[in-house]
Amino acid sequence: MSRAALLVLADGRFPAGGHAHSGGAEAAVRAGRITDAPSLEEFCRGRLHTGGAVTAALAAAAALGADPGELDRAADARTPSPALRAAARRLGRQLMRAARATWPHPELDALARRFPKGAHQPVVLGLAARAAGLGPEDAAYCSAYEGVSGPATAVVRLLSLDPFDATAVLARLAPEVDRVVQDAVDAARRAVSEGPDVLPARSAPLLEIGAEAHATWPVRLFAS
Repeated sequence: MSRAALLVLADGRFPAGGHAHSGGAEAAVRAGRITDAPSLEEFCRGRLHTGGAVTAALAAAAALGADPGELDRAADARTPSPALRAAARRLGRQLMRAARATWPHPELDALARRFPKGAHQPVVLGLAARAAGLGPEDAAYCSAYEGVSGPATAVVRLLSLDPFDATAVLARLAPEVDRVVQDAVDAARRAVSEGPDVLPARSAPLLEIGAEAHATWPVRLFAS
């Protein structure tokens, strides 16, 4: 296992396309639900414990070697919004390109053939971690951190929020990220033997509704 590989995969400069997505923050800003650092923290906390918990568990299960096709179907079932499903597959396709160039691996090649239009991003993330020699906890950390750092970075651009304040939000959420990751890995280990139905299936209706509205905007800064 290489901790340096984890830094590469988790680096915001890794060319996986995440910079073009706000994680629902753009819609939340327009709706007035994010206006400053405290409201950003609440948004990120809610995202972490709902969709973030789901994607972290999916990534961990993929890193453990669970069937990626079954995990992709599980991701679909846990993503009611067509706009979010489309975004997850676009991100998965971009991440697949970056991962195959960085850590060539037969399992990545097989998944790319199976899902030429893109598998769900957390499934690809878990396999990318596996190809890089990382474990399920590493994959879950990448996913959970990305789930809160993406909106925080986006809100710096959307509201001209002080970057120091946005980073402080992420630091305050760190203990909760640790707990979500541990729960995600525990669920992923069960999923390997019991199937993906045991993975978290938590909902965030406002994120889903916001994503559908956001997809109709004629002008937007972020893709989702």
